[in-house]
Amino acid sequence: MQPRSRGRAPAAAPLPSQAECPPLLSPTPMSITAPAPRSHPPANERHPGDLCPPPSAPQRITIEVCVDSVDSAVRAVRGGADRLELCGNLGLGGGTTPSLGLFKAVRDATPDGIQIMAMVRPRTGDFLYSDSDFSVMREDVRAFKAAGASGVVLGILRKDGSIDTTRTKSLAEEAAPMQVCFHRAIDMTSQDILSAHFDVSSIPQITRILTSGQAPSAPLPSALPALRTLLRNASRMPSSAKVLVGSGVNAHTVDLLLAELLPCGLHEVHLSGGSWVPSEMEFRREGMGMGVGGDGEWGIWRTNEEKVRAVREIVDKAWSDFVERQEACNK
Repeated sequence: MQPRSRGRAPAAAPLPSQAECPPLLSPTPMSITAPAPRSHPPANERHPGDLCPPPSAPQRITIEVCVDSVDSAVRAVRGGADRLELCGNLGLGGGTTPSLGLFKAVRDATPDGIQIMAMVRPRTGDFLYSDSDFSVMREDVRAFKAAGASGVVLGILRKDGSIDTTRTKSLAEEAAPMQVCFHRAIDMTSQDILSAHFDVSSIPQITRILTSGQAPSAPLPSALPALRTLLRNASRMPSSAKVLVGSGVNAHTVDLLLAELLPCGLHEVHLSGGSWVPSEMEFRREGMGMGVGGDGEWGIWRTNEEKVRAVREIVDKAWSDFVERQEACNK
């Protein structure tokens, strides 16, 4: 993706007063009145509302699946993933930079149309990186760019928890014209989600952010107001970084997210669809391990094709119904 020019973003809109968002092009300010308690019916049962998608609405919701092996990548694609976030060690602290060998093997094992975003995270732990960490990240960006990755996924914070725009901009410029996703370091920042999104969007090469609304899981009630507001603001600023919603997304929770966020401009979701599966090792030396503990000591983190497919089916049905209703309201 080529770098995009950006002017100064408009002031952030206040929190919507209800789950439904006003029309994308409506000039009417959103109320800050506290919302009344409400239930959350499935997306395909919601009232049509006032929102009509613009002509640029996507053909379907993009599903991104994070994987850390060739086997998981193949399973994710078979389940309906449009894009892969490729990591190393997904089951341990959110994943780290994958090897170049893994990237090439996944690239060769998946269809040409599948985008592969390579994680650039030199270690687990926080997102405050030393000079040597940063040098490693720069080299990894260069390596994935040369290898033909669709993009890279990264995030850097300062000691005070704010977005490190200087270092992020440096890596994003190095990555161009690849896509660049600022990952869930944005959920760990000391800034509120809107100011953090504004800072990230000030870097023209940033394509999207991955966020759970600064909550442990995107479907939580504490996350939804922030996600609604974030998506709403992003839809009003075409030059801003897109919003990829992730964490806690599965077949049991995605319907709630769709019901709440489709009217606000949700176009992408992120999930793992994975879990620890038992090792096939027959011999296990008693009392020995490599320090992981729990299921991961002898287990293997693997994407479940059926879990991804279940989300794909729910998302496609909800999107089809949503577009059909909005086309009717445009007539």
